[in-house]
Formats: sequence, structure tokens, C-alpha cells
Amino acid sequence: MMVLGQVFQEKYQPSYRVHLDEPLAVQQLSKAIFSFLPTSPNPSIAVVCIGSDRSTGDSLGPLIGSKLLEKRCPIFSIYGSLNSPVHAKNLHETIDTINQDLNQPWIIAIDACLGRTESVGFMTVSNGPVFPGVAVRKNLPPIGNIHLTGIVNVSGYMEMLVLQNTRLSLVMNMADSMSRALWRSACWLENRQNVLRSPSEKKLPQNN
Repeated sequence: MMVLGQVFQEKYQPSYRVHLDEPLAVQQLSKAIFSFLPTSPNPSIAVVCIGSDRSTGDSLGPLIGSKLLEKRCPIFSIYGSLNSPVHAKNLHETIDTINQDLNQPWIIAIDACLGRTESVGFMTVSNGPVFPGVAVRKNLPPIGNIHLTGIVNVSGYMEMLVLQNTRLSLVMNMADSMSRALWRSACWLENRQNVLRSPSEKKLPQNN
């Protein structure tokens, strides 16, 4: 159940990060995501989970998409899963599909990334688009009003091989935490819309 403090957002800075092993990581990440979400009534929000199921490190996005679909995540429209991944070859097509499906879509982009050794295990939320494929030197369109990333391994040398040799346990645990945080923020957004909706818009209970 939402408390009053969850109705009105606390604004975070343009970026926020939390380590997977922190005890309240999911709660903190949920609040960070929620703080970035649009305050307009009934926004059309797409979650684009970028990555490939053919590479352990790059499977973070598709894993999150599959978990959100299993949870029946409210409010958000999910694009990208293990069964239908969004990757370099279909990203342009996916963007076109989102624009056809949703009216003025507000996009949350999700992708795995590489970073410094001390940054591995951090999950981030940042304002603005993600630039997918940068780590492996692919030229793809930026996407997202905000983006979430999980730092799954170390950058700097033979990035494709590094992604393929990333520990599955790290990616699975990160996907679980990030999907839970997204699901929770979606529930908060749904509750906020119900709280702020005018009485005439609220559904009346039906008699059995």
C-alpha cells in the first residue's frame, strides 16, 4: 500500500547508483526510478530492455524484460525479453513499433554496460538516453527519456569476449533486483494516479 510520502516524488540528481549487495538496494533503486517518472496523467511508458540472449553479460536487458512480463508489470509496456530480444539488428524497428503502439511514448531504456573494476555490481538510473553498443563499438541510435544500466564486468579490452565471459550469477541477481525495482515503481505510479484521479474518473464498485 502506498503511503502519502510516495505520492509526491523526491527528485534525485540527474544520475543515481546503488550496489547490488546493499541491503536496501531494491528499495533505493525503486525510489530513484520513481523520482524520474513523468507526473502527467496517464503517461504512455515503454520499457525497452536491450541486449542479447546469446551473451551472458548482454542478457541483462532480456532477463529483466522476461521477469517484468512474468510479474504482469502494471502501467509499463515492455519491449524486449528472452523470447523476443531487442538488439542491434532490430532496435530501429522496435523504436518504430513503440511510436506506432503508444501516443507520445516516454521511454525507460535498459542495457548492460562495462565499467571500472570497482564499479562492477552497481545499478544506475540516469536522466537522458542510453547509447547502446558503445562498449562494443556499434553505432546505434540513442534511446530513452531515462536509462537504467547494470555494470556487469570490466571494460577496456576485448569487450565482446568480456561480455560473453561474465558471471551468470551476477547478471541473474542484478536482473532480479532491477526488475523488482521497476515493478515496484510501476505500482507506485499506478497508485499515485488512482490517488490523484478525480472522483468522477474513479470506477464505481459493481454490484454482484
